[in-house]
Amino acid sequence: MSNTMTEHPDHSAQFPGSSDRFKRAELAEMGRPAHVSCHGVTFPTDMPPLFPKARNMLASGTYEEKETQAALKIVQPGDRVVEFGGGLGYLSAVVARNCAPAQVHTFEANTALIPCIRRVHSENGLDAITVHHAILGEARGSRHFYVRRKFFESSTSREPTDGIVNVTEVPVLPARQTVAALTPDVILCDIEGAEVSLLPLLDLETVRHTMVVLHPKVTGLEGVRRVFDTMHGAGLIYAPRHSSNKVVTFARGD
Repeated sequence: MSNTMTEHPDHSAQFPGSSDRFKRAELAEMGRPAHVSCHGVTFPTDMPPLFPKARNMLASGTYEEKETQAALKIVQPGDRVVEFGGGLGYLSAVVARNCAPAQVHTFEANTALIPCIRRVHSENGLDAITVHHAILGEARGSRHFYVRRKFFESSTSREPTDGIVNVTEVPVLPARQTVAALTPDVILCDIEGAEVSLLPLLDLETVRHTMVVLHPKVTGLEGVRRVFDTMHGAGLIYAPRHSSNKVVTFARGD
């Protein structure tokens, strides 16, 4: 499933901001690999947001394990996949490599992650993925995005204020029209609590499966209920067989 890689294309120059030269030098001095591999996808270890714990989890095949297992079960060949929350480009790349979808569209608000995502996709030759730097909301505009040291804690919410390292202005696209135009079969969603406000905006008529990572510490149990109500109201029924703890999947009922 996973192993370290000693030779791999280096596209860091094509994507400024995707490589930390000090980290690269330090890793080389320590004899650490320039890339690690997980589920058939290689990841450069010099990406600024890639902390040692995440690097080790990628190398051992345990990074976002529950999300990965769910996504690999619900995405089918030829699917059109829309992902909310691109992260390091991990899940979009793994799905594109292993599931043969026709298209993958990933939406990410964190400006600092965009070059990293694109570098991962480029170095792995994954041409079916389109990266959108945007937030999805009710109407077109812009919004503050709070970047935190741990990239996975970054969000549109100022609270908690601990760990904020930057505040950026990110374009907002109209969610309903934008996603409907992509006619997704599958939606993957991990957006640090914003799922509660985003999912009700969508037209889910074409969607066969969704995977949502819940964030009850942010949304409370009321937020969890709203996610389930939104899915059930759209004809998507909770699928326990492909769900685990806060990673929940929903499938179109017969």
